[in-house]
Amino acid sequence: MKKTHIAALVFIVIAIAAIITTVYDADTYSSFTEARENPGRQFHIIGELNPDKPITETIENNTLIFSFYMFDNTGEESRVIHLGPRPQDFEKLDQIVLVGQYQEDMFVASQLLLKCPSKYNEDEFGGEEVVAGLNNGDDV
Repeated sequence: MKKTHIAALVFIVIAIAAIITTVYDADTYSSFTEARENPGRQFHIIGELNPDKPITETIENNTLIFSFYMFDNTGEESRVIHLGPRPQDFEKLDQIVLVGQYQEDMFVASQLLLKCPSKYNEDEFGGEEVVAGLNNGDDV
């Protein structure tokens, strides 16, 4: 075999390994059930806050622990803890994306990605589109 053939073969093997690694680690949204079945593995879970359950902030061993309950997209509820403070206007959020893993009987979030409620609703403007302060029918 020529050196160029060997180099090409090594390059192809490395490329296939990189593709497999990328596909395996691809971020997809999961559920609490899947996270519970695979403890120690990191997951992204999207869901909504359960406003009927308590939201707490406690300090343990000089660490601030923020805790709440959330429903995932399948409707399953779980307790979530995050090491850090409560985000501003947390109760008003539309959706929450958690990044973390299941430990014992709760999901431990290393990151909270928050989707705030829409600042502007279509109903506020009577369903009409407003473009750069121009009224419909005005000449530019």
